[in-house]
Amino acid sequence: MPNTQYTLLDEPLWPLMNKFYRAHQSSMKAVRDAQLWVARRQDIVAALCLRPVADGHWLTGLFVDPACRGQGIAATLIAQAVRQVEGPVWLFCHPELRGFYERCGFSFDPALPYSMAERLSRYARSKPMIAMGLEPLARSSNDNV
Repeated sequence: MPNTQYTLLDEPLWPLMNKFYRAHQSSMKAVRDAQLWVARRQDIVAALCLRPVADGHWLTGLFVDPACRGQGIAATLIAQAVRQVEGPVWLFCHPELRGFYERCGFSFDPALPYSMAERLSRYARSKPMIAMGLEPLARSSNDNV
């Protein structure tokens, strides 16, 4: 299996993340006020954003190149990224992804700060969406992902 590197993307390289999303016809976008994380095998094969919100972070934009799925890249990228931040990490996902995120240490229906609960309510009007959360203590027990 190819060597995969998991790194925080330096600001001058941020356009590469949007290029990666566009190359896969993804509607996701790199968020300027976030930490941008990538998995690379020469080129980017996966990406995610960790955006500061309330007293934690919001994980958005997780996307893995379809040719690289099923290899544990998403779980490892999440583990590397969340290890670097303090406070809880929240995300919104389709209900079908609940099991995947639970295996990554997230729990279903966490207590959300008002700003996140409001955002989830707006998103859930147009598509099925659930909230997941990862508390700081859960990270250390999930470091072997």
